[in-house]
Amino acid sequence: MLVADVPASPMAPHLVYGTAARDKDQQAAVAPYRDRDHTAWMAEHQLERAYRDRFTRAQRAEDEAHHLLAHAADTVSAQYIEPAAYVFALARPERPLPRSAPRLTREETTAVVQAARRQGGDPMRPGPLTSLEVVTGNPRPGLRRWVLSTLLLPGAREVHAELHHDGTVLLAANVSWNAARHLVAGDLPDAGVAVSQDFIGACCRDLTTTAWELARRLRVDSALQLTATLTAVPSSPTTPPPALVPVITAFGGFTDVPAHARHPRRIQPVTATLTPLDEAEALKETAQDLFTDVMNQFGLDPQL
Repeated sequence: MLVADVPASPMAPHLVYGTAARDKDQQAAVAPYRDRDHTAWMAEHQLERAYRDRFTRAQRAEDEAHHLLAHAADTVSAQYIEPAAYVFALARPERPLPRSAPRLTREETTAVVQAARRQGGDPMRPGPLTSLEVVTGNPRPGLRRWVLSTLLLPGAREVHAELHHDGTVLLAANVSWNAARHLVAGDLPDAGVAVSQDFIGACCRDLTTTAWELARRLRVDSALQLTATLTAVPSSPTTPPPALVPVITAFGGFTDVPAHARHPRRIQPVTATLTPLDEAEALKETAQDLFTDVMNQFGLDPQL
């Protein structure tokens, strides 16, 4: 027996265009819909309802993304006692897998992260997946997801990653860890926290490759919507967030704070799109788009 599963389009209703019966120069449009085994045409009130449902779906997806990012921010800030800055990044399929789909196993989670690290890894600029290597072999169960985290490991860069059974990937990583260790005294403002441009780029790269690997493993058949932002985490809820001060790697491997760079306290979320059918070059371009949009808000134009 062959079963064909054709999911509903997230962009419904779709219009069919043609010429009017009485005036061939006049364009007409109708909206078809399926009624069991035949096609019918939407009346005006049905078309209104269909568009309202589309906007509701889009708003629900946006709300769920904000909820996941806010939960990640709460997770990292609950245990942090010093000012820090984190990348919070999310990849979600436009059409998440249903809950009835087979769940991702621990072994599959490990395989996805290992494959993503091999594909996107750069020995000269290691990213959050490298920091997670110590826990990659033993992901911990979460709410319909697997969790890899170094938040409680002493001396390690704080990285928190989630691979959800519906194809969602969430990544939170401390981008201020050791970012100021080679700076000259006085380069970092008193009210600022240093953030590593190289590591921000590595976060964008690792999110993209992990989302792509997970989508192929789960056979996700829709595009992936990627979101990334950068937030300063204050030492206490009553303390205002510190300014974000970008640290770049200059010629010869020396780190520096560009004199012309801006020091924002919060970075606006940036977005990009990829599909499970994209090739390696497309993944690199997607990661570059995210990285560039983040760093442009510092007044910088980076290159991966």
